[in-house]
Amino acid sequence: MRKIILTLIVFVGVASCKTNPFTGKKVLNFYPNSQIFPMAFAQYDQFLTENKVVENSADAKMITKVGQRISAAAERWLTANGYAGYLKDYKWEYNLVEDETVNAWCMPGGKIVFYTGILPITQTETGVAVVMGHEVAHALADHGAQRMSAGTLQQIGAVAGSVAIQDAQKREIFTQAYGVGSQVGLILPFSRSHETEADRIGLQIMAIAGYDPTEAAELWKRMKAQSGGQSPPEFLSTHPSNDTRIANLTEWAPMAKAEAKKFGVTSFQ
Repeated sequence: MRKIILTLIVFVGVASCKTNPFTGKKVLNFYPNSQIFPMAFAQYDQFLTENKVVENSADAKMITKVGQRISAAAERWLTANGYAGYLKDYKWEYNLVEDETVNAWCMPGGKIVFYTGILPITQTETGVAVVMGHEVAHALADHGAQRMSAGTLQQIGAVAGSVAIQDAQKREIFTQAYGVGSQVGLILPFSRSHETEADRIGLQIMAIAGYDPTEAAELWKRMKAQSGGQSPPEFLSTHPSNDTRIANLTEWAPMAKAEAKKFGVTSFQ
């Protein structure tokens, strides 16, 4: 049984790699769009029925406008870099939901929600573009499917250890240690790397869409001020620290502008 499980882990890891078009790196992903997207679309539709969607307001129209510009920029980049048709199964939708939560998200396949609670921090259309670019980047890079894949492997590892260890007391110790170790040593860094990757991809996309990427660091300064600087240690967090994020975005902004210049975009709002 132990050999079967270990063989399964190796097989899944080798057979389920997919190339991230933005980094060129192989990533763990064994959930195809044909499986993920229908589930995401159904969950999104259900979410909209259970929450108050803001319609036809100036803010709602701005969310749609920014989303359309960001998704169009993403398609331009993908087509120019040999990934024409990459977005053929995406069904873009942009909604503003009345909720004080400071958040926004994009589900696999391009289903986007902004909460009204984040608008005082975004402040401007360009601020919305920072958040929109980041959230769209998560979907473009298949981060949702990758996290599901990592979670599945984590579960397989737990089962493998439980089967291999016959002594009940040692098995209990392993289960507790494995749970903490795999979370802090694998899942959290995996999640932080996704956030950093989405920041970098989002910066490029917003710049190609004509939005000033230098605004990204300014937005995160406001986000830091809003949170009062309170956050868990970075190694125990799913996100990079605010300071790490601000430093990265400041460093990457000129590169994002240089990328936009390749598409004839040299002025930004």
